[in-house]
Amino acid sequence: MLKHIGRHGDRKVAILFREVPGEDHMCLVVYPEVLPSHIHDSIMKTLESPVGQQATNLADALHRGMLPDGRPQLEALHKEGMIKKIPTNQVIVTPNATSNVKLDELNKIVREMETGEQAVKRLQELDKNTGIVDPAQKRKAEAEYKRSQQVTATDIPAIQAPIDGALDNRTIAVNMLAQAKRMEIEAKSMISEAARMKKDAQRMHPSVRMDRDAPAPTAQAAPEIVKASAKRGRPSKALAANAVQ
Repeated sequence: MLKHIGRHGDRKVAILFREVPGEDHMCLVVYPEVLPSHIHDSIMKTLESPVGQQATNLADALHRGMLPDGRPQLEALHKEGMIKKIPTNQVIVTPNATSNVKLDELNKIVREMETGEQAVKRLQELDKNTGIVDPAQKRKAEAEYKRSQQVTATDIPAIQAPIDGALDNRTIAVNMLAQAKRMEIEAKSMISEAARMKKDAQRMHPSVRMDRDAPAPTAQAAPEIVKASAKRGRPSKALAANAVQ
């Protein structure tokens, strides 16, 4: 069956616009049987062409089509007063040989289909751009990515003392820098984890506030830091005596 063809009463119509802008209860049609033969043949050829059958509105194809005298088809129909505006509920469309439907009902179905397709497309775009992902899975992926991008404390080898037990100033300094680096990485990791926990707490109960509801941290004794001596030479006699005992 051809698109854009219907009946108005007992007369055949070619539907140029299924709906008039601002008047969706009206449509624009032409009556092919009253068209002059040279216009009729040209109009029907465009309607039956792949361009005409693929067009949402026949008027789009007629706007590009030309009459044998060189005039645009749609413009010629308009200037010669052949386009008529009639109610959509008076036009019967035959989608196939065994069924028919009123144009106003067909327009409603088409609008619902277009709205549904747009909604599905929009959801697909949102899912692609932002991702509809379970929060736990998202946090896991973020943690794995951070681990792959950052050097961890275990990646920094500890400095081993030489066999003779003596460490020069440079070796001691390198060892201190390595320890500092490990502490720095561990501190950043703890800060990142603390930030994540704060966000989780806010999501679980938005009324909870850090400055009001979080208990004050208990004081803990700071770990004793043993400073390595930067002086070269043997240990003092007192230290040597203690070592012997």
